[in-house]
Amino acid sequence: MIIFLRIFFVIILLSMLAVTGWASSQCALWAVPREVATHPWFIATLFDAYWGFLTFYCWVAWKEATWTGRILWLVAILLLGNIAMALYALVQLFKVPTSATFFEALTTRRTR
Repeated sequence: MIIFLRIFFVIILLSMLAVTGWASSQCALWAVPREVATHPWFIATLFDAYWGFLTFYCWVAWKEATWTGRILWLVAILLLGNIAMALYALVQLFKVPTSATFFEALTTRRTR
């Protein structure tokens, strides 16, 4: 299970880096047309994404032992979204042996 999850999050990380790189080469983020930025579905998608980021962050805040780690990961998740989330998941998955259970990967907390 751990190997499958590692592969899964590597795929997420690489695909997000690829699509972000592609989109950046097409146009600047701040060049989004007003019609798009004010479209109700664009706004709803942003709300959905950021609430998802904050939901994931609740797990991160519980796993991290220091306030510095918690704050740095919060900033990374809010700025980079699924790129930071996939990276955090990979960091956690490489801290447990491949024989670990999914439960152990989720619940093993970092200590100072």
